[in-house]
Amino acid sequence: MVNVNDFYILVCLDFLRAFGAVKAEGKIRIKMKRILIFGNSGSGKSTLARHLADKDSLEHLDLDTIAWLPEIPPQRMLLSDSRIKINDFLSQNKDWVVEGCYSDLLELLKNKATEIIFLNLSIEQCIANAKNRPWEPHKYQTKEEQEGNLSMLIDWVAKYKERRDTFSFSAHQDFYDSFEGKKVMYTENIKY
Repeated sequence: MVNVNDFYILVCLDFLRAFGAVKAEGKIRIKMKRILIFGNSGSGKSTLARHLADKDSLEHLDLDTIAWLPEIPPQRMLLSDSRIKINDFLSQNKDWVVEGCYSDLLELLKNKATEIIFLNLSIEQCIANAKNRPWEPHKYQTKEEQEGNLSMLIDWVAKYKERRDTFSFSAHQDFYDSFEGKKVMYTENIKY
C-alpha cells in the first residue's frame, strides 16, 4: 500500500519527467534548452529561431542586433562589446535560441549551448530565400530600404563558400565539427 506522501512524490516526479526534468546525483533538474542556429544569409536562421522561440517559450537573440555599431556604413562592434551584450542576455535568460552567421560570436556561446543547428542550404536556396524574406524591421526602417540592399545581399550569399572570414562556410563547418554536444545539419528548407 502506498501512503499519501509517497503517492504525491510519484505524481510530482511524473509531472517533472513529462516536462523534461532529469535526475542527476539525486537532484531533480529541469532540462534547459539553449540552441545556437547558424548558416549562410538566407538559410532560414531567423525563421527557425522564431519558430522554436514560440514553440518552446525560448528567448530569441538575433546576433545581428549585437554585432554591428549603429553607423553608416556599417561597422562591426568590438568583440569585447558584443561579449558584454551576450553576457547580459545570458544572465537574464535561462532558456534561449540564438541565431546568426558570426562564428566568432557563436564561439562565445558554445560552452553554454545544449545543441546547435547548422542550416547548410545550397547557395541557390539561400538566394531564393533572401529574395522572399519578409521585412526585418529590427534591421531596416522600411521594406523599401531592405529591398534596396538585396543585390548586395545576393552577392554576399553567393560568395559564402569562397570567403575565409567569420561568416564563411569554412568557419561554420569548423564550428559544427568542433561542437561536442547535440547537433544537427539541415541541407533543405525546413517545413513548419
